[in-house]
Amino acid sequence: MSRPDVSVVIVSYNTRDLTLRCLRELSDSRTEDVRFDITVVDNASHDDSAEAIAERFPEVRLIRLTENVGWGRGVNRGAVASDGEYLLLLNPDTVPVGNPVTNLLTFARRQPGHRIYTGRTLHANGTDDGYSCWGLPSLWSHLTFATGLSTVFSRYHWANPEGLPRYDRQSVREVPAVSGCLMLIERDLFCQLGGFDPQFFLYSDDIDLAARAAPLGARPILNPDTTVIHVGGASSSSEGQRVKILRGKATYVRRHWSPPRARLGIGLLAAGVGLRAVGTRLLGSRSVDWVSIWRQRHVWSAGWPQIDEPRPPQDPSRVAPRPIPPLRHRTPFG
Repeated sequence: MSRPDVSVVIVSYNTRDLTLRCLRELSDSRTEDVRFDITVVDNASHDDSAEAIAERFPEVRLIRLTENVGWGRGVNRGAVASDGEYLLLLNPDTVPVGNPVTNLLTFARRQPGHRIYTGRTLHANGTDDGYSCWGLPSLWSHLTFATGLSTVFSRYHWANPEGLPRYDRQSVREVPAVSGCLMLIERDLFCQLGGFDPQFFLYSDDIDLAARAAPLGARPILNPDTTVIHVGGASSSSEGQRVKILRGKATYVRRHWSPPRARLGIGLLAAGVGLRAVGTRLLGSRSVDWVSIWRQRHVWSAGWPQIDEPRPPQDPSRVAPRPIPPLRHRTPFG
């Protein structure tokens, strides 16, 4: 069997119904122009995700993990198990619109120098949710978080540079970093980078990848014709999600900034959380329990722990894919 053009990798964790819907839409979006296979890495879900996927989509390569290893490490396992020329990373809480695999690959082949590609992630009403691309962290972005400016003036780029507000996502343009919820990347580049840094359990791993890819000539770019509807946050509670985001941010600055600058950056994160905790107490807002997040600062400020495990091979020819079961006809219910 010839090598697929694209290997789609989905990492799932307790998102059974969302993952099944994503797989149905992906299967229905196949075209004759692009051949792609699908690998789902199940992070030890306890909602029968793996069993449902195996039953309804036997053609999907299913990797069942015995523990939740996080998103980036899960992607690494899916990448090593597949061998497409490109990798398309897709969240299970996305619903493909049209033919996203074909659209994004066609765009990538017309723009080969960029090496990393994304599209638009949408709310259910068709408006951009702002999650497909991000700005790189800086001391300025940490300062605006510490002072509350990034919240009060969140719609302005100067105050919220990582969120890229008012960014024109309806035109082709280069972007600082691409979200892992919709990312097409050359396999050769992925292997050169050794995949995702296994230290990142969740969050900022895709930002880290973009930062490491830049010296290798990657210039991430957005194609507005490729769209998915993004539910977002399906695997995390609000408080737990915020703590994980902060752990990812702390890990990133330690990986990429000098020790004095990293300490300053983490201090600014703590100041921003503290400011919001005080605001929660004074104003009685309970949309996010910043007081609880503040009390966990010793956890998230330390970042994610070091992980010692093999990385994807830097030589893509060493990737040994597993065989894919043949396609079968399915009813509309899988």
